[in-house]
Amino acid sequence: MRSCLPMLLRAAPFAALLTAPWLSCAAPAATPFDIQLPTANDNLFTGHPECFYMYVDRNFEGERSKPWQGGGYGFVRSPVRTKGRVVFTRFHEGIDISPVKRDGAGNALDMVKSIGEGTVVYANPVSGHSNYGKYVVVEHRFPGGPFYSLYAHLAAVSCKPGDPVNAGSVLGRMGCTGVGLNRARSHTHLEFCMQLSSRFDDWHKTYVGATNYHGNHNGMNLAGMDIAKLFLLHRQNPSLSIRDFIRSTPIHFSVTVPRKGIPDIARRYPWLIRGDARVPSPSWEISFSNTGLPLLVMPSQRKVAKPALTRLRRSDISYSLETRGLLSGSGDHATLAGRGEKLVALITGDFPVRSRATAGVR
Repeated sequence: MRSCLPMLLRAAPFAALLTAPWLSCAAPAATPFDIQLPTANDNLFTGHPECFYMYVDRNFEGERSKPWQGGGYGFVRSPVRTKGRVVFTRFHEGIDISPVKRDGAGNALDMVKSIGEGTVVYANPVSGHSNYGKYVVVEHRFPGGPFYSLYAHLAAVSCKPGDPVNAGSVLGRMGCTGVGLNRARSHTHLEFCMQLSSRFDDWHKTYVGATNYHGNHNGMNLAGMDIAKLFLLHRQNPSLSIRDFIRSTPIHFSVTVPRKGIPDIARRYPWLIRGDARVPSPSWEISFSNTGLPLLVMPSQRKVAKPALTRLRRSDISYSLETRGLLSGSGDHATLAGRGEKLVALITGDFPVRSRATAGVR
C-alpha cells in the first residue's frame, strides 16, 4: 500500500512543525535532577571513549575489527553497504560500559550503582529469562517522569524490588550474563528509558504470546534515549531537564491514529502533548524519532480509520534500515510496517486483548 507522503511533507515540513507558535504551550521551569555514572569508569568525561565503551566483534566485508563505537547508543551495529555508503542498521538501545577492574581469571569486579535517586522496581535474578541476563530496573521520579534506568548483564544482583536507592547505591556486580557475551566482553549495559505502556502484559499476550517474565519492566516496554549524550549535556548544564532533552531529539516520522481518549503514553508523560487536548478532534498525530522514541502528541483534524503514516523525513535509502523495521518502503513511497503498527498499538493502548490460550501459549 502506497501513501502520498510528498504532498504532506510539502504542506508541513518538520522545521515548521517544531517551531509553529500554535504548538507552543507554557510549562513551568523544570527542577534540576542529579545523575552519575553507574560504575567507576569515568572515561566518558575524559575524552577517551575507547576506554569507556565495550567493543563489539565485527566482520564486515572480510575485515575483522573490534570497534568501541559498537558499544554506544543508536544505530552502531550490523553495517551494510547501500547507495554507495556504509549504513549501520542494528539499533543499540543503551550503552555498554567496560570494566576497570578484573580478577586474575579475567572476571569483572566493578560494582554497578544507581545513576540517581529512585526505587528498585524490578530485579531479574534468572539469566535465561532475558537477553539482558540478570538485570535491574530503577524507577526515578525526576521532573517529567517516571523515567527508568536499566542495568543489564550483571553477574550478581544485590537489591530487591521496593528498595529505595540514591545515586551511588550498589545494585549488583558487573558480569556477562545474557545472550552472546563472554568473560572478555563483560560490561554493564545501561539504558535510560520512558515506559511505553501500563498494559504491556496484555499487549505481549496479543502480539508475542511467549511468557513475559518481567511485567511492565520488560525491555520491549522501555524506550531508551541517548544516555551518554544526556550525561555529557547534563554535566555542561545541570539545569537541563529530561523533558527538554527529549524534545531536542529530531522528529523522523509521525503517525495519525483515531482518537480514543488520551493515549496511554501521554497519560504518563503529559508534556508530550502539544496544542489544546480539550478541543475535540477525530485523531491524534504522534511523532517519533527514527528509533521509535515518542516525542510529540498533537490533536489532529485528519480523519483516519486506523493508524497511518502521515509525515516522514525523506531519505534515499530503505526506510526499514533507518527505523529498525518500523517503516517500510523507500523514496516517495513509505508505509507503517507491522512492527510499527505494534509499537503504535502499545503506546496508544488500542489493541485487542487475547488470553494466553488464544495466543497459543502452552
